[in-house]
Amino acid sequence: MKTNIYFVRHAHSIYTPDELGRPLSKEGKQDAVRVASLLQSENIDLVYASPYKRAIETVQGIAGTIGKEIIIEEGFKERILSEEPVEDFKFAISKVWEDYDFHFAGGESNHMAQERGIQALYNVLEHHKGKNIVIGTHGNIMVLIMNYFDRTYDFIFWQELEMPDIYKLSFEQDSLLDVIRIWNKGEGKD
Repeated sequence: MKTNIYFVRHAHSIYTPDELGRPLSKEGKQDAVRVASLLQSENIDLVYASPYKRAIETVQGIAGTIGKEIIIEEGFKERILSEEPVEDFKFAISKVWEDYDFHFAGGESNHMAQERGIQALYNVLEHHKGKNIVIGTHGNIMVLIMNYFDRTYDFIFWQELEMPDIYKLSFEQDSLLDVIRIWNKGEGKD
């Protein structure tokens, strides 16, 4: 029995120091409408999301379309890079991807974040066999989960993601069968 997971990386958000409450930008809200439209034909059964506002707002449309409440799952929140803001984000993020066991003070290593994400994913797969499930999440944790199954989903892949982005992962039990990209930013734009 095949289970399909639709990982939705959140749309563009307005930067604020409040990681949890950062809302989508005007462009992000427009893209969230397109996310719902693209997912309408996928027979979605359930919608999960990270507790972060930008992830929730990105998948609210599809949840509304299917008449379901969004299930909040902490395991799909973005990886914690550091307890304090880092001075050079590009350096910091490349450092954790170079060494999967390295982490900054108060932050998560790739292995730590990946384990958290995989536990959340396995929980979803176990409880919703044969379903089509949307998961509103974030770029780093999404790629770390994908990387667990296939190492070609790496730092370079993460750098090339769009906001939003959608990947459909098909599973048989907990074995990954296939990955298909659903999102194409230029497609269908006026």
